[in-house]
Amino acid sequence: MMFFRLLMIGLAATTALAACSSKGPPAATPGNPNPIPTPTTNVAATLVNAGPAGVNAVNTLYTSVTLCVPGSTTSCQTIDDIEIDTQSSGLRILAPVLTITLPLKLDGNGNTFAECAQFAASFSWGPLATADLTIAGESAPSLTVQLIGAANFATVPPACATVGNEEDTVLSFSANGILGVGTPAQDCGASCVVSTDAGFYYACTSATNCVGTLIPIADQMQNPATLFATDNNGLIIALPSVSAAGAASLTGAIVFGIDTASNNASGRATVLAVEAGTSYLSAQFGAQTYAASFLDTGSNGLFFNDSSLTQCTSGDDQGFYCPANTENLSATLMAFTVSGTGGTQTTVNFSIANADTLLANYPTGTAFVNLGGIFDGTGSADTFDFGLPFFYGRSVYEVFEGKSSSVGTGPYFAF
Repeated sequence: MMFFRLLMIGLAATTALAACSSKGPPAATPGNPNPIPTPTTNVAATLVNAGPAGVNAVNTLYTSVTLCVPGSTTSCQTIDDIEIDTQSSGLRILAPVLTITLPLKLDGNGNTFAECAQFAASFSWGPLATADLTIAGESAPSLTVQLIGAANFATVPPACATVGNEEDTVLSFSANGILGVGTPAQDCGASCVVSTDAGFYYACTSATNCVGTLIPIADQMQNPATLFATDNNGLIIALPSVSAAGAASLTGAIVFGIDTASNNASGRATVLAVEAGTSYLSAQFGAQTYAASFLDTGSNGLFFNDSSLTQCTSGDDQGFYCPANTENLSATLMAFTVSGTGGTQTTVNFSIANADTLLANYPTGTAFVNLGGIFDGTGSADTFDFGLPFFYGRSVYEVFEGKSSSVGTGPYFAF
């Protein structure tokens, strides 16, 4: 069950914080965003549920997208159970779920572009294609998408296969695809235009002969929301609260745009700037500063390393925390600043319950606000991953890099 699927982009921030206590008052559940926005031209419904058949997902936020062959209004497919991920950029679809044939994206020499999408502890391989995307009345024409697990691209380049475990099926991916709406417009950006060091993009002369390649920004995987005609400066994730026992399912919303319509005003939320290219901010938990921390709907728990918390030892719960009693904790989040000092900060309370007990007591539950575990991805000593449980009971605002709202210029999160 354990997963956290942040895309590996950029370098860690090096912000420092003054020490503060990690032991806080009982973690109050944040108030419900009231009301959850109704689906309309810039609002899509989101669901936390068990996901596609056989997945039995926990703390996974899904929505639906419609893809069309570029320029077509009839060769289209609506795909459900697409995971929303605020820590990656680009739409990735599990190729076996597609019922339409999308044109592959080629370089100037007629070679097929492919990508090794590198996540914290795993990777996904597949060719790039082009599609017209529609979600909630918003559209991104001629969008680059990745087709993960394409049968005719089954040979993974050796350099990609060393990244971690391969996730190329619906079951291993826990979704039919992933909608990356992170603050960077592209998943690599300028560095992949001039260097292959990141190991993301490949040019394939055949399905079994792929080598690392440079790639123009226009051909890279891109956060689709940045391409909308309007409502393209950011988004809001609005989810109801969850009781300590959990919930069988949850309905929320993703609202596109910030201060672009009557339903997406900035309000009085606390604004926390994040590092360009990585979306990192700092978190102080106990005596430790986690300088490469982030807010991530694509992670199904609160992931951080605390040796005082007992880890679970049974089955799929290994790596999660199983304290004898629920621990009420707090962390201080601090905005990224170039100097590493100063900046806005805010304290958040949270709880970590016994994962074995939670899941045993509510085997049909899919939403748990107090599920947490160790972070064993790259940069684990510097990382506090505030996964989907952080978003429960909040409206979390995200403004993209280089975009602005009435309260500031991105990249930033606010809640």
